[in-house]
Amino acid sequence: MLSVVIATENAERVLVPTLAALVPGATAGIVREVIVADAGSSDATTMIADAAGCRIDVMAAPLGHRLRQAAAGARAPWLVFLRPGAVPDWTWVEESRRFIEQAELRGRADARAAAFRRTSEADTVGAAIMEALGLIAATLGAQPRPQQGLLIAKALYERLGGHRGEDADPEAKLLRRLGRRRIVMLRSRTMMAAE
Repeated sequence: MLSVVIATENAERVLVPTLAALVPGATAGIVREVIVADAGSSDATTMIADAAGCRIDVMAAPLGHRLRQAAAGARAPWLVFLRPGAVPDWTWVEESRRFIEQAELRGRADARAAAFRRTSEADTVGAAIMEALGLIAATLGAQPRPQQGLLIAKALYERLGGHRGEDADPEAKLLRRLGRRRIVMLRSRTMMAAE
């Protein structure tokens, strides 16, 4: 159903929690493959990805180019872009499946994308306030951030031209090209693992 793309560079410490969060999706049959687009890490990043059964594409290229190349080789009709260290909560599998099924049922698979809600790692009053402010900003039309991940039909991704190698922040630029109106905020949350 979907291919997960993770761009890495010396990310051994934060890659493990991200890959662990994807296991329920693989078990449920929603994750078809995980592609690690590595920039030539000098740590154990590629060994960890290999041990986890990921496809590894290593190339010394800008981030946007690596993401676009990985997406071009993806076998599934849906893509999920995650940063290393992004850990979706346990609800992501069912909610992603529901989003995809509804989009395909309505014949609008290439019209909308989705992002996870962002949450703080710490369970504190300050973190709760920051999360509430983030929800208010999302309600008022604020653009999702790359740390939240992106679920997008491969057809829509290609129609938009994908990530661009020349962009300084290709993930944020893609989100801007998508536009807030085409991005559905999922209820599932994602947090960033501590480095």
